[in-house]
Amino acid sequence: MHARLRWLLIASLALAGCQSIGPGAIQRDRLDYAGAIAATWREQTLLNIVKLRYFDAPAFLEVSSVIGSYTLQSDVSLIARIFPNSRADTNRNFGATGTYTDHPTISYTPVTGQKYIEKLLRPIPPQAIFAMIQAGHPADFILSLSVRGFNNVFNQSAGPARKGRQDPAFFQLVDAFYRIQQSGALGIRIEKRGHDEVTLLFFRATADPEVERDVRFIMDTLEIKTEGRELRLTLGSAARNSAEIALLTRSMWEILAELSGGVDVPAQDLTEGRATTMTPPGERSRRLPVARIHSGPEPPADAYIAVQYRDAWFWIDDRDLASKRVVTFLMVFSSIAETGAVPQVPIITIPAN
Repeated sequence: MHARLRWLLIASLALAGCQSIGPGAIQRDRLDYAGAIAATWREQTLLNIVKLRYFDAPAFLEVSSVIGSYTLQSDVSLIARIFPNSRADTNRNFGATGTYTDHPTISYTPVTGQKYIEKLLRPIPPQAIFAMIQAGHPADFILSLSVRGFNNVFNQSAGPARKGRQDPAFFQLVDAFYRIQQSGALGIRIEKRGHDEVTLLFFRATADPEVERDVRFIMDTLEIKTEGRELRLTLGSAARNSAEIALLTRSMWEILAELSGGVDVPAQDLTEGRATTMTPPGERSRRLPVARIHSGPEPPADAYIAVQYRDAWFWIDDRDLASKRVVTFLMVFSSIAETGAVPQVPIITIPAN
């Protein structure tokens, strides 16, 4: 058989065999879909923060499933002169055609009813907050953003409803927890007692006098009177006994509402009473996490997230690492609030020597 014919046959077989798109689709689509879902989640969250500043109810639409369906069809035609010395008219042409179709099925689920309550209105479990701290996330940041108060010692609020309830000792407690965490003397353990799971908070005894002063400050400020260094962690504004720390935690709605205080609302909207007035970021404690959300009539050039609401654009600058950090933790808090699941922590007993 002529050499040219052999090469044409090899090419046609190769074209006919290129019908597997599975591995390539995974390599391409997994990152693309994950990136798109994450980007739209950030945009949806930013929009809801802005809407709360305008007393507009937040709404969430979740991507519940993504199903990719692909079809690849190919046709190969080959006409060649088999006998080069023949006087008959023969062709030396070959060709291939293909059809590729992509039919993704994306399902959206509105967050309503019980799911809305669990995701937005239910307080974040105190166990989850300290599990995040135990995992290495900075205690000052986590506590300032997610806790409204310890044992009747209240956090600062940007909203007018709780503006007057701030206790100056709150951030001193937050600082003390952070320093104890950094020293390695803070730990938690989850125990099964009867039918209930109990979360115990530990302060490990150390030779560092500064850490011991911080532990004593926490005990005295929260009116904890116990000889041990093991405290029960519960949800609430007031402890039931002198060996308990009660955390009054925020819900996702409260966290989003607090962050709405960082929205740069157009002056005209404030003057006309379209948006609520909140404590400006510059008048709040430097330790209170704030997402600085800018606004303007035109879309921004360098934004981490940008959404349009009413007649203005709202965005977080891509160079604002502090605000980007807040948005990252919002995704973690949202997952915890929705599932109610407490991140797994090591079951460790820290002895007091």
